[in-house]
Amino acid sequence: MLTSKSRVVRSAALIAGAALALSACGGGGGDGEGQTGQIFADCDTNPNECNSVPADQLQDGGEVTFAMEKNIENWNITSAEGNVLDSAMAIKTVLPYTFYTKPDLSVAMNEDLLESAEMVSEDPQVIEYKIKQDAAWSDGTPISAEDFIYNWKVQNGTDCPDCAPASTAGYDQVKSVEGSDNGKTVTVTFTKPFTDWQKMWGSGEPMYPAHIAAEHGDINTPKGLASSYEWLGKNVPDYSGNAFKIDKWENNVALTLVPNENYWGDKPNLGRVVFRVITDAAQEPTALQNGEVNVIYPQPQVDLVNQIKNIPNVSSHIGLGLTWEHFDFNLDNKFLAEEPLRDALFTAVDRQGLIDKTVGQFTDKVKPLNSHNFVPQQDGYQDVVSEFGHGTGDVEAAKKILTDAGYTLKGDQLVDPDGTAIPAMRIRYTTGNQIRKDQCELFAQAARELGVKVNVQPTDDLGGTLVEGDYDIMVFAWVMSPFPYSGGIQLWHSESESNFGGYKNAQVDKLLTEAASETDKQTANQKLNEANRIMAEDAYVLPLYQKPTFIAAYDNIGNIRNNSTLDTPTYNIAQWGLRAE
Repeated sequence: MLTSKSRVVRSAALIAGAALALSACGGGGGDGEGQTGQIFADCDTNPNECNSVPADQLQDGGEVTFAMEKNIENWNITSAEGNVLDSAMAIKTVLPYTFYTKPDLSVAMNEDLLESAEMVSEDPQVIEYKIKQDAAWSDGTPISAEDFIYNWKVQNGTDCPDCAPASTAGYDQVKSVEGSDNGKTVTVTFTKPFTDWQKMWGSGEPMYPAHIAAEHGDINTPKGLASSYEWLGKNVPDYSGNAFKIDKWENNVALTLVPNENYWGDKPNLGRVVFRVITDAAQEPTALQNGEVNVIYPQPQVDLVNQIKNIPNVSSHIGLGLTWEHFDFNLDNKFLAEEPLRDALFTAVDRQGLIDKTVGQFTDKVKPLNSHNFVPQQDGYQDVVSEFGHGTGDVEAAKKILTDAGYTLKGDQLVDPDGTAIPAMRIRYTTGNQIRKDQCELFAQAARELGVKVNVQPTDDLGGTLVEGDYDIMVFAWVMSPFPYSGGIQLWHSESESNFGGYKNAQVDKLLTEAASETDKQTANQKLNEANRIMAEDAYVLPLYQKPTFIAAYDNIGNIRNNSTLDTPTYNIAQWGLRAE
């Protein structure tokens, strides 16, 4: 999907929000792992099943309160405005979806909703979903092909031009969505193959009820679709197609869930789950200690991690997932448009040293990342960075790159082959993010070794700064989904407005497009990795590391665990429960 300018701003704002400020202040990281207590002890080796407790060892009922760091401003999480991590974490617990991501980053079918989902034809690509016969909305209306059709129309960018979904990827390649077997079989035919078809109608893009939407606009017309889509965003859901339903919403205070008594699957163990709004992450340890909340899921900070270690009967765990930090160049800068200068700057940066001085203070799990679209836990991951020497901190090699390209050093000032002194540049970071500030200072220090002055500047509008190109170098994070192929087009294709720095490479465009339109994932992996390798050689973006996630919970909560993806720890909320005494 190639997004509109306005949609990019919203998406960038989400990225800034999902990657909350980290702090390098305070004491050291103790044992480095951020691991305390017992319930998460085997989560590194057994991420999908750690802290498992059988149902007969759990209380019947009980309440768990989870800290939520943002107020819910929009209830339609498939829209650009509503697609906020904290909102989705809570709201998707009442909506049906096709696939979700497990803690080990693998993708699984939602067996509560579907009997099956499979590709029945490659040319054309056809996906057939079979919905469980008893799957129904809380008012008794069957979940059916009509729900797939409605959610396709409002997200494909054509049937509803004014809907502004968070993503049209995949939906804009669908030729038709048809129902049979009283709507319980859904047949989706594509105009061209879509490698990431499992993301569609998935946990990141769950379904809203077509029959409710139809009460608020004629869903057979563009205007009516837009009206219904807007209504879904403004109104608290009084419907459910999942194990929980919303019992109460107190603006800026809390969202309370209770079991959906009409749910066709296994009933939740808990009697209530409360998402309490605490917008200042620094207050979460206190709220945990005094029992105001039972679970927190903030971005880890040195002080915060250390505070949690001192709370009795609380366990914690640091995980690594699909969010990754990186340095980006703006190629509109005519000096950075020259590849040798970019190559040298990235070679002079010491990624391991940067990690040691920032996130390495509270965990030793973080290592340099060597891909632009995969992380090490994924099957497609290949190191496409190391062969070019980027991130090694080898200043002498960086100087040789410049000398070989005709650059010279006059005093402490680098001069390009035309005799022009390289002017001072700006590297920017999110206001209030101490770790990113430190990363920028380390970049500037490395650049100084090459005769390039880099000034460090904050921005309080990450999205606006990126869209306007008001930077020379930027540090920020992408919050990735487990579906990398459409993501590759979104981030790096020359026609995508999410490609903020203006990178253009025709071969990369071709490989990205082909990778996103494959029916064979191994072939898609090869093409995406080759595109990433070319990008690495071109020295446009330097991956730094996977950003750590952090969960802390009371030891009496069973079946809760870290999930370092957009599915978050609430992915299995129906299985949570309090251990029987």
